[in-house]
Amino acid sequence: MPRKRNYSRPPQRLQDPRYNSLLVSWFVNCMMRRGKKSLAESIVYTAFDIVQKKLNKDPLSIFKTAVENVRPRLAVKPRRVGGATYQVPAEVPEKKGIFLAFRWIITNAKARKGKPITERLASELIDAANNTGASVKKKQDTHRMAEGNKAFAHYRW
Repeated sequence: MPRKRNYSRPPQRLQDPRYNSLLVSWFVNCMMRRGKKSLAESIVYTAFDIVQKKLNKDPLSIFKTAVENVRPRLAVKPRRVGGATYQVPAEVPEKKGIFLAFRWIITNAKARKGKPITERLASELIDAANNTGASVKKKQDTHRMAEGNKAFAHYRW
């Protein structure tokens, strides 16, 4: 019998008020810096409005396809075996893959220069939805590294 109290999962996070999507609220939370959630929401929603104007499509569906195109299925994990470190390919859980996609989209949007962050984020989302851009290239590089190190797959445990 455990000595500590039973652990109960925290309640499900709230969906965002505009699109009623849990995925968008996670993205806003990843975008947030120093606890300024209203600023992060305004950046994301303005970027979604720009996507709506440019493509004349639902920005939520474009966002979902962008995240799905960027989400990695495989990654490498370092394993230390007998004094040597091997890069062992492993499958990425779905939730971690989603957050990796968020992080890659945000960092590559910030890396673009010359425009406000809302326009950079909108163009990165459009590129990711079209299977182009820096965040999709990051996913392809990750998959290529996992394929190259397939020989060390037997070290997975």
